[in-house]
Amino acid sequence: MAAVGRLPGAAAALLLALLCLAGTSAATNVTYDHRALVIDGVRRVLVSGSIHYPRSTPDMWPGLMQKAKDGGLDMVETYVFWDAHEPVRGQYDFEGRNDLVRFVKAAADAGLYVHLRIGPYVCAEWNYGGFPLWLHFIPGIKFRTDNEPFKTEMQRFTEKVVATMKGAGLYASQGGPIILSQIENEYGNIDASYGAPGKSYIRWAAGMAVALDTGVPWVMCQQADAPAPLINTCNGFYCDQFTPSLPSSPKLWTENWSGWFLSFGGAVPYRPTEDLAFAVARFYQRGGTLQNYYMYHGGTNFGRSSGGPFISTSYDYDAPIDEYGLVRQPKWGHLRDVHKAIKMCEPALIATDPSYMSLGQNAEAHVYKTGSLCAAFLANIDNQSDKTVTFNGKAYKLPAWSVSILPDCTNVVLNTAQINSQVASTQMRNLGFSTQASDGSSVEAELASSTWSYAVEPVGITKENAMTKPGLMEQINTTADASDFLWYSTSIVVAAGEPYLNGSQSNLLVNSLGHVLQVFINGKFAGSGKGNASSSLISLTTPVTLVPGKNKIDLLSATVGLTNYGAFFDLVGAGITGPVKLTGPKGALDLSSADWTYQIGLRGEDLHLYNPSEASPEWVSDNSYPTNNPLTWYKSKFTTPAGDDPVAIDFTGMGKGEAWVNGQSIGRYWPTNIAPQSGCVNSCNYRGPYGASKCLKKCGQPSQTLYHVPRSFLQPGSNDIVLFEQFGGDPSKISFTTKQTESVCAHVSEDHPDQIDSWISPQQKLQRSGPALRLECPKEGQVISSIKFASFGTPSGTCGSYSHGECSSSQALAVAQEACVGVSSCSVPVSAKNFGDPCRGVTKSLVVEAACS
Repeated sequence: MAAVGRLPGAAAALLLALLCLAGTSAATNVTYDHRALVIDGVRRVLVSGSIHYPRSTPDMWPGLMQKAKDGGLDMVETYVFWDAHEPVRGQYDFEGRNDLVRFVKAAADAGLYVHLRIGPYVCAEWNYGGFPLWLHFIPGIKFRTDNEPFKTEMQRFTEKVVATMKGAGLYASQGGPIILSQIENEYGNIDASYGAPGKSYIRWAAGMAVALDTGVPWVMCQQADAPAPLINTCNGFYCDQFTPSLPSSPKLWTENWSGWFLSFGGAVPYRPTEDLAFAVARFYQRGGTLQNYYMYHGGTNFGRSSGGPFISTSYDYDAPIDEYGLVRQPKWGHLRDVHKAIKMCEPALIATDPSYMSLGQNAEAHVYKTGSLCAAFLANIDNQSDKTVTFNGKAYKLPAWSVSILPDCTNVVLNTAQINSQVASTQMRNLGFSTQASDGSSVEAELASSTWSYAVEPVGITKENAMTKPGLMEQINTTADASDFLWYSTSIVVAAGEPYLNGSQSNLLVNSLGHVLQVFINGKFAGSGKGNASSSLISLTTPVTLVPGKNKIDLLSATVGLTNYGAFFDLVGAGITGPVKLTGPKGALDLSSADWTYQIGLRGEDLHLYNPSEASPEWVSDNSYPTNNPLTWYKSKFTTPAGDDPVAIDFTGMGKGEAWVNGQSIGRYWPTNIAPQSGCVNSCNYRGPYGASKCLKKCGQPSQTLYHVPRSFLQPGSNDIVLFEQFGGDPSKISFTTKQTESVCAHVSEDHPDQIDSWISPQQKLQRSGPALRLECPKEGQVISSIKFASFGTPSGTCGSYSHGECSSSQALAVAQEACVGVSSCSVPVSAKNFGDPCRGVTKSLVVEAACS
């Protein structure tokens, strides 16, 4: 941003923005034209990133905002989560992680604007798309269409949010940071299913939003027929080809998917940095002026907030800031450099429309030129071949699937495929389990059997409010999502010779809409089944043993987040809908229409066993405790891990359940849900179009073993942990870990552009000596303590596993040690003058891996 401040035409706009965001009461006028948002009369090129306040903690917000600002962002974007704010109709919650006012103020304190996406439908892989479940039960309601009960509730909540923001003076028209708002969300993807009522609903929603008089523009994403004055915006992996539906609207990108979400039972998706940078540069190249990373920090699905179904507790999203709040390198650093390069072009970008120029097959330039201003983007959109192109009489090398940015139409300050930023090699350090001994001292070790108390969750019906009805009931309409769990219980009398028997054996067939099913016969576990992210349906056939006389059949159905996307997603059911049959060699007994008794939730939930401050006689403290038994609660104490590194629990050894630390749910755990064996690649080629299944890792491994415990959940000294284990596991095997940076590395070629910070403006530059490798310790107060590896020539590998090539300078290690050891950051010129030339005529690279302490 310092470079932008020195550019002609940008200084005044930057000063105004900083003054407004510094807390002055001066109102900011925000409008738009066909090129950009216009802030106080000045068009702006803006970079934004999504950070969802309930997926992190208030203690994390200032640090996240500062990292976003340092990463070159101008704005943060968040949804507003209706179910979190109004869990009971008319009862609002804007405290703790739901403190939206505090979150917006944290953005302002960091000098960031805010885009408030009210929705109130959010999708977001969030439970029920962000709708509160009570909404489903309003008589006559139909979601997201021209339906009066729905529109009444939607307007009431939207007005509540706007009034809350106005009450805190947070709109730009009041001197606050909110410069943009969104109503509805991706409705255009599914509006054909709603027909004419859907079209009238969109017109109503637009009019309702504008009438709230926020003083800032409103957008509708993925809505080609968004009524004026609303702006239609784009979501996707690439939006460079997007054209706004109205010629008076600017080209805005509300969701640039920085990675993809993880599902329990799926491999871990990631998006290569070079491809994400390519998508960003292409968007600004082709006329875009605001793009937003979805996500910039993904965070954690605490409690039962994840949707899907089967969305994991981690919502890391391969974002530039990881789930724990640490910058992900090189993604964060390279995108920061991209933002700096684009900002250097801002005077030209806001002054005119781009002109197109072909540079040959799959190569093109877009030039912004007016008067003395000129900026150019040169793109090679070939996904295989590098190219050398001629532009303005000068030759430029363009790697495949890359964009070079020329803020003065002459000098390349950045190429999206050439990463100058450092890489960080991180590790999760296993701490064992630091438990509280009887004398109050701390013992750091695997848990011994004496350290856990336990409580057995009874099988079947134990509550007085259980209800009995004929037939099978859909789960969500029965539980209203008050719990993941619903018991279905019935009994039969068995006589000898029943047609469904083979001796004492029979097969029990259960069909369910999902998501997880367990079968108990006469109180004993008899089988289980689960759906997956592709299909939640379960068709379970399990052998059962019956006894003469009365037999009790208890079926436990569990949800793993409710559906959050699609036309009529709110009507997608769960639970056992049948048939339920006993089958044998001579016939079957259909139990689907029998009398079933239903119990919502677990007895332990009603007793608040997850809350350690509430004593309960259910807890048993013996020298031993049961392991690998389903339906068991566990409780223990531990001491807070030392230091300030992010904390996670490794749940290896457990089955499936939920965990609470000091009474706060850290989410569902499910380390036994394994990703498919196939579909992953050792190294994902960034070249070519990206899709959610292109780049996967951890095939054949648990989808998620590590679960974030925010430091703010912990307290000095003793802490409580409570687990509810659904399948069966051994809590002595779980352990605490902390996330630490093991090494910082960089790999820079002689062909790379100079470091972006060597430029002050397109017309001015510092004393430069060509490309340079830079390293910086991640934590304040650290210095580079050693050089683990250094090579100048043709090295290969990745951070933590580099190796020398056939061409290698013998001086590389000594040069790197002299430049870097003992300082917090260093810069090493990538030049044969520095290292000698070990192989003339070959383009050489410098690789350095360093440790900080």
